[in-house]
Parts: sequence; structure tokens; C-alpha cells
Amino acid sequence: MSHAEISSPEPSSGAEEPAAPARKRPKPGERRVQILQALATMLEQPGAERITTAALAARLDVSEAALYRHFASKAQMFEGLIEFIEQSVFTLINQIGEREAQGQAQAARIVAMLIQFAEKNPGMTRVMVGDALVFENERLQHRMNQFFDKVEASLKQCLRAADAEGATPTVDAQVRASMLTSFIVGRLQRFARSGFKRPPSEHLDASLARMI
Repeated sequence: MSHAEISSPEPSSGAEEPAAPARKRPKPGERRVQILQALATMLEQPGAERITTAALAARLDVSEAALYRHFASKAQMFEGLIEFIEQSVFTLINQIGEREAQGQAQAARIVAMLIQFAEKNPGMTRVMVGDALVFENERLQHRMNQFFDKVEASLKQCLRAADAEGATPTVDAQVRASMLTSFIVGRLQRFARSGFKRPPSEHLDASLARMI
């Protein structure tokens, strides 16, 4: 729909004409969320590594100009998805830290949470592993790299706490955190590149039992 179609409908000039169903104007921020949801959904489709604003606008039945009223560029749209990923994941990591007392259990829960988040959000997985960012601004990939650096730092903190609790460490906490982060990234990459046919949670408990 065009901008004109989402404005308030004009009153009918003739009483005999049936009133057309009114199309509600999106609430502030609602259209922005709709755009991001549509982008994430399109990323779930095969061959969706490069999505044009024209295709995105067509999916939403709006003009490309309507998209740019909410985002200055396509890169900003991807930044919106990355912000959602960051806020969701790190909020959950904080909750795990508050609810789980033992460091090793915290690390296991963080890994499982990230795997489950990706499995429930296939389109976001393409962003997380960088497949959707190949043709976009390099700052987006840099931001996702920073995201996984922060995940690794959280895991390292949990594992250091586990060592302080008296757990018998086999290797340094930094090495174990790096290994777990690589495991997460590898599972997400396999999930995305299998066309979402290989669930990242496959044998997850058994894998974690061997690593933690």
C-alpha cells in the first residue's frame, strides 16, 4: 500500500455508496517493526542472501519510499535486526546469571539459549553467521563479530567462576569459552547452510556434557 492508502479515509460523499473498510494507520514504531519482521521472514527463504529494498517493499505492499521514511538505508534495517538479536540474547544471559548459581551450569544454559534462539529465528541466524551481510556494509559484520566476542566474554566469566567454585579445570577458562563460542557459530552456520534442515540443537545435551 502507498502512503496515501494508509492515511485516514475520506468521508463518503454519497449515502448510497457502501463504506470501504478502513485501513488503520500503523501506530508509532509499528511500521518499523513490520519492516524488520518482513525482512527476517524473507531471510528464511532459500537463496535469500541478498534481499533488495524493492522486494521488501513489494512484500509489505508499500513503496520503497515508504521504507526509507523509517530507515535511512538497508544497512539500517539490518542494524535493526542486529539490535533485536543483541537485546534478546544479552537480556537472557543476564537472567541466566541471576537465576543459575553455578558457573558451569550458567555456561551450559547460555550455549543452549543461543542455539534455541537461532532455531526459533532462522532468518536471524543468517544475520548472526554473516550470510545475510555479505553484500552489505562491512560495519554490520564487524558488529556481529563484536556480538560473539561479548558472548565469549560472558562464557569466560562463567567458567572462571566455576574454577573458583572448586571445579577441576582441564584447560584455561579462556580456551573453553573460545571452544564453546566456536561450537555455537559452527552449529548456526550448519543450520543456515543446510537450508534450516539440520537443527542446531541436534545432540546438544550430549555435546555440552563432553565440553563442559
